[in-house]
Amino acid sequence: MSDNEFSGISRRHLLGASSAMLALGLAAPLSRAVASEAASGAEQGAQVPSLKGKRIAISTVGTSIYFDSRAFKAQVEEVQRLGGTPITLDAGRNDKAMVTQLQNLVTQKPDAVIHTLGTLSIIDPWFKRISAAGIPLFTIEVPSQYAINTISADNWSTGLLLAKQLVADLRGKGRVLLFNGFYGVPSCGIRYDQLKLVSKFYPQIEFIQPELRDVIPNTVQDARSQVAALLNKYPKGQLDAIWAAWDLPQLGASQALIEAGRNEVRTYGVDGTPEVLELLRQPGSPVAAVVAQQPALIGRTAVHNVARYLAGEHDLPRETFVETLLTTAGNVDEVKRIRGDA
Repeated sequence: MSDNEFSGISRRHLLGASSAMLALGLAAPLSRAVASEAASGAEQGAQVPSLKGKRIAISTVGTSIYFDSRAFKAQVEEVQRLGGTPITLDAGRNDKAMVTQLQNLVTQKPDAVIHTLGTLSIIDPWFKRISAAGIPLFTIEVPSQYAINTISADNWSTGLLLAKQLVADLRGKGRVLLFNGFYGVPSCGIRYDQLKLVSKFYPQIEFIQPELRDVIPNTVQDARSQVAALLNKYPKGQLDAIWAAWDLPQLGASQALIEAGRNEVRTYGVDGTPEVLELLRQPGSPVAAVVAQQPALIGRTAVHNVARYLAGEHDLPRETFVETLLTTAGNVDEVKRIRGDA
C-alpha cells in the first residue's frame, strides 16, 4: 500500500470518526445544559442573595438582536425578582451612544454594572474608569481586564463544534465562503480562529477570497444581497458552504440560497435566532447547523454573580461559561425546549 493510499484511508476513517463523535457528543452538551438550567432554577430559591436596596446598571450595545434582547430582558427581570432596581441603558448599536452611557455610569455610581457585548478596544477605556470609580463591573461576552467576572458562551468550544460539523458535512473537501466583518468582537474572533485551526488539517477545504463583511444594521438584508450577487460567480459545484460567526448573516445567506434554488450549499452560524431555527426545521433547508446560545440563562447567571459579589463573595471566577447547543434538524425541537423558547 502506498503512502498516498494510506493517507486517503486514514482521512476517510478520520472523517467517519469525526461524524460519529459529533453524533455521540451531541447528547452530552444537551444533558449538561439541562443540568445548568436546572441548577439555575434551584438558585432562584435561597441560594442567591437578595439585591434589595441595590441599583444595578444593565448596559447593552443594543436590543435589536435575539441574543441581546433575551439576555437584557432576563437581567432586568432577575434583578427585579431579587429585590433590586435595574437601571437600563441601551446604546442602540451606536458606539458613540455606548461610550456616553458608560461615561454617565461613572457619575451615577450604581452598586454594580453589567455590560453586554461591544468592541473591546472602544469600550475598555470606559470600563477602566468604571472600575477606578470603585463600581463593581461585570460583563457579558466582553472579556475585559477590568471586569470582576465575565460570563459568556464557551466560544472556544462553540467555534470548535461548528468547525467540526462543517468539516464532517463536507467530508473534508469543499469551497467555503466566510463572513468575517466583526473579528474585533472577541466572541466572533475566537470562533473564526477555531474554524481556521480545524481547517489546517483539511487541505482540501478552500476558503474563498475575499471574505465577506457582515454589517450592522440591516445585517440580514445585506448578507442576502451579497450572497445573491455571488451565486452566478459560483455556480453549482463551485460553492459548498457559507460560514458566519453569528447567525443573522447565516439567515440572509440562507434566504438568498432558497430564492436561487441553491439548497445544495449549506450554511453554518452561531446564536440560534428563532428564524434560523425555523428554517432548520424545514425539509431541504440550506441551514445545516447553528450553535445555539442560551441568552436568558446567561443574563440570569450574570445577575446571580453580581448578587453574590455584593453579598461578600469576592472569590468569584474571572470567567463563567454557559453551555452552547449544537443544533441540527435532528434536535432542533429539543434545543428550543431547553432554552424555553415559545
